[in-house]
Amino acid sequence: MLRMDKKPRIGITVGDPSGIGPEIVLKALTEEIVLGACVPVVIGDAQMLSHQARKLGLTCGHDVVNDNEPLPEHIDRPVIYNLNNLSGNYAIGTENEKSGRAAAQYIESAVRLCMTRQIDAIATAPINKKSLFLAGYSFPGHTEFLQHLTGSSNVAMGFITDSLRIILLSTHLPLAQAVALVKKDRIIQIARLAHQELIRWGISRPRIAVAALNPHGAEGGLFGIEESSEIMPAIATVNEDPECNVSGPYSAETVFVRAQRGEFDAVIACYHDQGMISVKCLSFGEAVNVTLGLPFIRTSVDHGTAFDIAGKGVAGHSSMVEAIRLAADLVNRESDGRGKPAEVC
Repeated sequence: MLRMDKKPRIGITVGDPSGIGPEIVLKALTEEIVLGACVPVVIGDAQMLSHQARKLGLTCGHDVVNDNEPLPEHIDRPVIYNLNNLSGNYAIGTENEKSGRAAAQYIESAVRLCMTRQIDAIATAPINKKSLFLAGYSFPGHTEFLQHLTGSSNVAMGFITDSLRIILLSTHLPLAQAVALVKKDRIIQIARLAHQELIRWGISRPRIAVAALNPHGAEGGLFGIEESSEIMPAIATVNEDPECNVSGPYSAETVFVRAQRGEFDAVIACYHDQGMISVKCLSFGEAVNVTLGLPFIRTSVDHGTAFDIAGKGVAGHSSMVEAIRLAADLVNRESDGRGKPAEVC
């Protein structure tokens, strides 16, 4: 398709309609910093968004393109890509099948638009895992759903703040299962993916730290063996390629502070909460979720659907703004050569 846009097109899914997703997306569209960075293509239900905008006192006079129509060759202002999939009433502030199905369809449409190059990247508002399940989708979150839709063999969840980049070895799993995944092969896989994606984001020779699983890095085996049996051999294997710079394992109580101070470009956390506590403490509401390993750029907010405040007009939209801005910046980095996909080390 011929594209004439001067700014990247960012597809913005509105997330679970029963949550705060539509609100934070509509609020983000009022920010000049968003409109200056990209051409927003909002993927959702046009009637629902219009209703939400009226409740918020916002204008929603955006052009509408229905999902059976191609996006125009040139777009210079926000458009709504209308799936028209929320006819009738749907529950606000609660898990339900109707909203779960709509949220999944927004994601599916966004992937299709990205894969056909009608948009350049995706920024997603939050979804609810139980609502997805009620609608018949058995994915624990965006990461696994996007991996399935794109056929990607190796993906990971990452988070970016002003001063910290965290990449998770596993995502939403019971802790016992997450610990069982701290294995040499998995660590090698994620470290190589992290190296590749950080270069793609414009960091020429990334310095990657690996957090220890056990307290104090296991104190030479006193508090566990995973450091010596799995993490250290994995790091040694990755570093056989001289282009790679992976170190550790470092005690989790200090490695994130060291990274925040600039000693490392990214930290691989052994399980979800090990990494996310640092992210949320440092930058709650400002951090951006990034999926590594997809054939396109995908960013998201650092919070959930917040059913308790849905429909009340009080949701903060700063993380949505940052997710859209980062998606546009990463697209620009790829297109102007500051960041290019690298060979996996």
